[in-house]
Amino acid sequence: MSGAADRNATGGPLAWNKPVPRPSAALARAGAPAIPRSGIARRPHRRSPLAFIFWLGILLPAANGAGAAEPLPAVEAPLAIESLLLDGAVAGPRLVVVGERGHILVSTDNGARWKQARVPTRALLTAVHMHDERIGWAVGHDAVILRTGDGGATWRLVHYAPEEERPLLDVWFRDEHTGFAVGAYGYFLATGDGGDTWTSHAVSEDDFHLNALAPAGPDRLFIAAEAGVAYRSDDGGETWRALSPPYGGSWFGALALDTDRLLLLGLRGHLFRSEDAGESWTQVVTGTNATLTAALRVDSEQVLITGLEGTFLTSRDGGRNVSLGQIASREGISAALALADGGVLLLGEFGVRRLPEIE
Repeated sequence: MSGAADRNATGGPLAWNKPVPRPSAALARAGAPAIPRSGIARRPHRRSPLAFIFWLGILLPAANGAGAAEPLPAVEAPLAIESLLLDGAVAGPRLVVVGERGHILVSTDNGARWKQARVPTRALLTAVHMHDERIGWAVGHDAVILRTGDGGATWRLVHYAPEEERPLLDVWFRDEHTGFAVGAYGYFLATGDGGDTWTSHAVSEDDFHLNALAPAGPDRLFIAAEAGVAYRSDDGGETWRALSPPYGGSWFGALALDTDRLLLLGLRGHLFRSEDAGESWTQVVTGTNATLTAALRVDSEQVLITGLEGTFLTSRDGGRNVSLGQIASREGISAALALADGGVLLLGEFGVRRLPEIE
């Protein structure tokens, strides 16, 4: 699940407060009242005060063109591995990373070399999940869902709904057939046939953005949402219960260490830990106000948490205590991958960068 400054059409950084033309969906994400969908008026509610990366992509002109009947394929770009990358997955010897303009890249040598995949969209891709070395899914803006059956070399489009103006932000599969995708305005999709068809479900009566999924066993699943809300399912995603951590801002990532132990992270350096599946919470002192974007379990008790401004937090006790670090460039880090040789690969505004050792 991610964060960094977005980029304009020429690849340069987009200033956080620089005025840009906004399509209607962007106005809603910037704090304007939500736009009715399907004729149903929705109440406005508090949006994140920071224009986080997941929403920044909506401020830019749609790469596929507004209302395009079919998406345009991603353009092969020699410097794609240096562009904005938001998420990645490890699939046996393969690394698969996704990001802006429909870029998907695959490495089979621990990130030393990368090959760009053939992808049928130019939408900003926000998350990827690999079930095994062959089968995986990626999601992004325009409600795009992609599926691969050859380890990420090629992808086919299995869901596309730009008219809904709701990006998808995370995806996870329990097995080869059963999976979920979540996104803005309470967008929750489920499939039981490997992603060929998707059905929309409601997690709650609220339309809070659903930012990240965190599996915690065969039947338990968490969702990091906004407005201080997280959700838990104890029946494999059939029903959901709202949790109330003691912070009212947005959560952009979550990591389940087992069925009961959970880390929840988000705006302004907020990090909370639960030992009882979200019934009670303890705040972890982070020493930073940078927004936290994702968490990686390196081993049984070692955790790496990434954030904006080049921030990363390391823990050797399951997130009870953390040490603060920062990459020299201070570019936003969206996620991290554990490498087979013991190293860590950071993803973000810079593309990919190796962090050789966690101190």
